[in-house]
Amino acid sequence: MAEKIISPGVFTNEIDQSFLPSAVADIGAAIIGPTLKGPAGIPTVVTSYSDFQAKFGDVVKSGSNSVQFLTSHAAEEYLKSSDTLTVVRILDGTFTPASVSITSSLGQLSTSPATGGATVNSGSIPDLSFELETLADGGIMNNIAHTSSVNSVLTNGTVHNVRYEVSNVNNSKGTFTLIVRAGNDNEKRKQILETFTNINLDPNSPNYIAKVIGDQKQVVGTDGSTKYLELQGDFANKSRYVRVKTITNTIDYIDENGNVRVNGSSGSLPLVGSGSTLGGFSGGASGYFGLNADGTLDVQATAATPNPTGSAVNFYENIDSQTQGFSPTDTTSANGGAAYAEAIDLLANQDEFDINLILAPGLVHSEHSAITNKIIDTCEDRGDCFTIIDPVAYNQNPSAAVTQAEAVDSNFAAMYYPWVKVPDSRVAGTQRWVPPSVVLGGIYAFNDRVAHPWFAPAGLNRGGITTAIQAQRKLTQGERDTLYDSSVNPIATFPGQGVTVFGQKTLQKKSSALDRINVRRLLIRCKKFIASSSRFLVFEQNTAATRRRFLGIVNPFLEQVQSQSGLSAFRVVMDETNNTADSIDRNQLVGQLFLQPTRTAEFIVLDFTIQPTGASFPE
Repeated sequence: MAEKIISPGVFTNEIDQSFLPSAVADIGAAIIGPTLKGPAGIPTVVTSYSDFQAKFGDVVKSGSNSVQFLTSHAAEEYLKSSDTLTVVRILDGTFTPASVSITSSLGQLSTSPATGGATVNSGSIPDLSFELETLADGGIMNNIAHTSSVNSVLTNGTVHNVRYEVSNVNNSKGTFTLIVRAGNDNEKRKQILETFTNINLDPNSPNYIAKVIGDQKQVVGTDGSTKYLELQGDFANKSRYVRVKTITNTIDYIDENGNVRVNGSSGSLPLVGSGSTLGGFSGGASGYFGLNADGTLDVQATAATPNPTGSAVNFYENIDSQTQGFSPTDTTSANGGAAYAEAIDLLANQDEFDINLILAPGLVHSEHSAITNKIIDTCEDRGDCFTIIDPVAYNQNPSAAVTQAEAVDSNFAAMYYPWVKVPDSRVAGTQRWVPPSVVLGGIYAFNDRVAHPWFAPAGLNRGGITTAIQAQRKLTQGERDTLYDSSVNPIATFPGQGVTVFGQKTLQKKSSALDRINVRRLLIRCKKFIASSSRFLVFEQNTAATRRRFLGIVNPFLEQVQSQSGLSAFRVVMDETNNTADSIDRNQLVGQLFLQPTRTAEFIVLDFTIQPTGASFPE
């Protein structure tokens, strides 16, 4: 608009309110716990349960039984209604991936297929062409120990590990093909998982093996008390199963005339076939966890074997201080406690891990309070995620759950009672007792899919645990009252309607709007959107135009939340009243948001008045 309006005329002004911030990325839960395989201690995103199974496995043999870790059960429930889940696998001690050294074609090695042993040559030809290692950690990735002469079957080859094969070696071009096969296949019935063709050992080539397959890995770094992820390697991983670890490079293998530049360099190319050890991997270690090389649990571990508990591994209703092979009773010991603590420390970085819920199925507050309290503290410090904590082990009475809930005061956590029985989808005909957190993650995800985070994940409409066969006990009205009065959310059973979540209290002791889960999750959703969108304004000029941009982002979003029954009213202030000259001189852009959350109808009071015959009913 013109600065001075003196004589009559038409004056125009442009107000740009079309700025659209980038959409907030998909936000999901994080699950911490043991799994059959997968990268240990590294938060890894999965987008479906089949993706989870491929990366982390599912069924594990424990003695004569087949079981699943509660991590798998919880992931399956959650991913029914969500397509984003961050998984942190727990292993403790010294754990490593499995690896294999692929022999050079002229390495002149003599090997023993039964043991993988070799005698190296004494010449100048490198014995090693390249080395591969699995993306997953642990002894389950080993399959080299024994082999069968019939169809080259790996005795320890399973659906959970892999083998390799080299073919189509071309000495004149320096190229070859690498195939990644399922560990449980054979030469007559190959199960090919991945194929990389025309790759080479020339780092100056676009088909260099490290560029095509990848050589990167995440490692956990420590700076004082801070844990962080450090990316090692130069090339992004494109294989879903293996990475390249060591390479005998053949630099500029082909000259400008298309000829082999250095005579004899073809000797560095890999040996054709599936290797002298039939394509197997070895060297994977599972740290302190009692997992055998064939994927079975060491259920009768002693102090001399990996599992430090010295007893059978406790699953499902047998969980006490020892849970699924670990005893994480503190945050420093090498029995799972240090691994859980490190996983939680990594998830504390809200800039790197965008999550709204943390689950640790298998941990109960009565036995593992050091770890569960650390999870609650992390949620409070982040301020943008919630956690579900299981109060007690199986078959405890309501008063035990009340005791645990009364020891916690936080509006970033909730507890539920009792345990529920669910079918095991991977072990036919089997039913399992699982703690509430296993199924509640799925309830939260379902609530968000059919409604919004600011709706209560409870009641017959959104709180029905459809997979539950029964609850550990059918609560009476009096027991539900006792639990709810102490901020334990009851899991009720109603005739004809099944097992249902019938409460939505946080563990906050003070009576306020934040003692309800839907309100806390409303604020988490609003804070996440507004904070992520406002990053576009950082380092912009602190002027009225920038303030209008902020209001142009926030007001439409909150109006949408209000229209979807999340807010009764709201007001956003960012103007000269709170952006004074003093705050501007401190390089601050100040905003105030006043929100009135919509409350839920948890108590429906109906008065039935009996009137005599002839009485009139007022309109």
